[in-house]
Amino acid sequence: MRLGAEGGMMGGWGELALAFGVFLASHGVPVQPPVKRRLTAMLGRGGYLAAYSALSVAVLAWLIVAAGRAPHVPLLPWAAWQAWVPNLAMPVVCLLIAFGTAAPNPLSFGGARNDRFDPARPGIVGLTRHPLPWALALWSGAHALANPDLAHLLMFGGFAGFAVLGTRIIDRRNRRLLGEAEWQRLAAHTANLPLAALIAGRWRPRAWPAPARVMIALALWAVLFLGHEAVIGVSPLPAPI
Repeated sequence: MRLGAEGGMMGGWGELALAFGVFLASHGVPVQPPVKRRLTAMLGRGGYLAAYSALSVAVLAWLIVAAGRAPHVPLLPWAAWQAWVPNLAMPVVCLLIAFGTAAPNPLSFGGARNDRFDPARPGIVGLTRHPLPWALALWSGAHALANPDLAHLLMFGGFAGFAVLGTRIIDRRNRRLLGEAEWQRLAAHTANLPLAALIAGRWRPRAWPAPARVMIALALWAVLFLGHEAVIGVSPLPAPI
């Protein structure tokens, strides 16, 4: 499950730093309101989302390759059990993505039909108002544990920090844009931290998960699992312990 091999100096730390800088810029610049308005006017909403998604995937792929090319500096001993961590985490990641994408959610990104959001019945937003950033954080943390060398810890740790910090930035921005009273009304039965609203008693599931989204999550997991070795070059199957 470890990504990359012994790693020489072909890419080096310079390529990794450049790739990570481009990754941050590619996620930070296009979503700035003036830039987003101009791109949406040029491409349409669908074209903007498609272009943004394609750019994100391309830069992410480059960053993963750059981490594999960086010098291999082990920080922790590796054991076969560590490969189980992403295998156990990825079904949860896929569920967060499947239920958090295109669901009514005016409190984070990735939502759609936000005018249909019901604060009393928030759905996935009751579990966490930021399902997609937390999916990224969980994916990153699980893969960091499975790849405990310096380059991959910098990459995956950066992803996790970017995702967690992003939830706070989104909350602060939405408080300002929506106004404190409206934000509090919409967020009354939610929490940033996953399961926090459930534990605090502010939210209870009122329906079974939508079967169609469960199937989407299963299909996404299957694509990622079966395509991992072909795309990344490493089998996701854990070695026997």
